[in-house]
Amino acid sequence: METSLRYAGDSKSLVIHAKEKFPLNTFTHLQGHAELDTKIGAPTYLCAMIRQYFPDQFASLGVGVQYYRRQKLWYTVRGKKEFPVTANNSVNFHIKGKYDVDEKLLERKSRVAAEFTWDIMDVKKDQDVRLKVGYEVIEKVPYFQFSENNWTLTVNNIGKWKVKYSL
Repeated sequence: METSLRYAGDSKSLVIHAKEKFPLNTFTHLQGHAELDTKIGAPTYLCAMIRQYFPDQFASLGVGVQYYRRQKLWYTVRGKKEFPVTANNSVNFHIKGKYDVDEKLLERKSRVAAEFTWDIMDVKKDQDVRLKVGYEVIEKVPYFQFSENNWTLTVNNIGKWKVKYSL
């Protein structure tokens, strides 16, 4: 199970995030996510999704259902495509998208992003770094992410930020 502690600048509490993948076959799994808000002591987000990976295409597709404490039930489809830029795959270009629709099929939300990632392995002994520069296409917002082993900091140009520590 992957777990992390998360805090964002627009948040008022620390969130515990957990994700588990249950294999269904070689390239397909059931993925579950949950977030627990430490201030209210209750789950604020739950998700179950079937994810299909296409390794020869460097792509994935997911279909599932999400529950938000305030927004209730949503259906979701997400996809991601990776284009290696360097021969050793240390630099990659990603296109990812997500489309959500509420349980009554009335409200819709979409996100599309394009990003470059640069993975720098063994900067020092046991220290790996990832730099990510991206652009949210629909919101028209550029963002930057810096990851070092367990720590991740994400910021954008409209003042939003978040920190994640992977346990």
